[in-house]
Amino acid sequence: MDGFGLIILIAAGVAFIIYATAKLKLHPFLSLIISAFGIGIFAGLPLTSVVEAINNGFGGLMGGIGLVIVFGTIIGVILEKSGAALRMAEVILRIVGEKRPQMAMSIIGAIVSIPVFCDSGYIILSSLQKALAKRAKVTIASMAIALSTGLFATHTLVPPTPGPIAAAGNIGAEDFLGTIILIGIVVSIPAIIAGYLWAMRVGTKIKIEGEDEELAYDYETILNEFGEMPSTAKAFAPIVIPILLIGFGSVITFAGWSGTLFDIFLFLGSPVVALLIGVLFAFLLLPRYNEETLTEWIGVAIKESAPILLITGAGGAFGSVIKATPVADFIEQFGNNALFTGALFVFIPFLIAAALKTAQGSSTAALVITSSLIGPLLMELGISGAVPLALVVMAIGAGAMVVSHVNDSYFWVVKEFSGLSVTQAYKAQTAGTLLQGIVSIIVTFILWMLLV
Repeated sequence: MDGFGLIILIAAGVAFIIYATAKLKLHPFLSLIISAFGIGIFAGLPLTSVVEAINNGFGGLMGGIGLVIVFGTIIGVILEKSGAALRMAEVILRIVGEKRPQMAMSIIGAIVSIPVFCDSGYIILSSLQKALAKRAKVTIASMAIALSTGLFATHTLVPPTPGPIAAAGNIGAEDFLGTIILIGIVVSIPAIIAGYLWAMRVGTKIKIEGEDEELAYDYETILNEFGEMPSTAKAFAPIVIPILLIGFGSVITFAGWSGTLFDIFLFLGSPVVALLIGVLFAFLLLPRYNEETLTEWIGVAIKESAPILLITGAGGAFGSVIKATPVADFIEQFGNNALFTGALFVFIPFLIAAALKTAQGSSTAALVITSSLIGPLLMELGISGAVPLALVVMAIGAGAMVVSHVNDSYFWVVKEFSGLSVTQAYKAQTAGTLLQGIVSIIVTFILWMLLV
């Protein structure tokens, strides 16, 4: 099969993934694998080639980013259970000031969500944002929107969050994580600001039922809940040090520096080593060294990372099968089209990811599937190098924000833990994530115009 028939087949495969995950509630891992086999077989590939493509795609991606995802998840779980996430929140609040509590929550959410899943981050910080709302005499809804949108921005745009890492691996950009982190931060800042402004404009007008009653949350009580929390340096080190090492490694590569010292820093700045160093710094946060912390906490992290690893690997298999078909040759025929060669290209992965996110709910699945579809085509379209590939990841991440609604677990976490009604959550969370996605793709488009 070739030409438009192949495009229709791939579209049918994606439609099956959406239907299976959204309607049948089949796990994305199985829906991706089944779709990969279906596309390969119906495209007319030799059966042995289908199996080979799936094995190579799954294993190849796991070899590149599997350990990075596991190490990042371990860091996140330790930050959560040790109280380090609350320590970071308390420090940011002191810097920003209690007179701007919504801004503080946006920044807190953005930082915490770099290693911690946004769902977990919201649950961890939910009682804190309610206590601050009570203390600052502002609406809970405004604090909830500020926190949820801050978390969501970095969750979809900034590694080592699993979604952006998986997208980077699928498009062959795993060696450019430093650049992706830097550009991810740049793109996420306007998205965070958009969420904050939405919180101030809309959240301040939403009254949650029972909000005027005396809340059972007290700021000092919450901060003291963990007893003696870790120091500021220890709390931030597991996030900051790996990012600095990866970033410096990218600078060395870009500048072409050589020598023994630079070789050492290149080693330390490789994502796997940098995240492992982050894990070692996270161990300094453990309140004690025993079976509970060294086995059970790490076990929780491994269990949390397992579904992400499987979905990511299945996405790699899906993309590998597509790459094995003649679809790249067909797309190459359109290589001179301005939609494919110019800055307008970023809207293609954005729209695909937005459609997938809205249809099936998971931002991570949208990132994985979209990058699997786009990855095999980038080389044919001449899109390569650190900055262009980083911007492709941003375009996919922007689409994966649009929109969080009732089929998204994060929507329900925000609704339930803030006390919003479904109607209020649509107005606050769904509309807020739509705004963030639009802002992010506009910023990505502008950066493409300036840098590529």
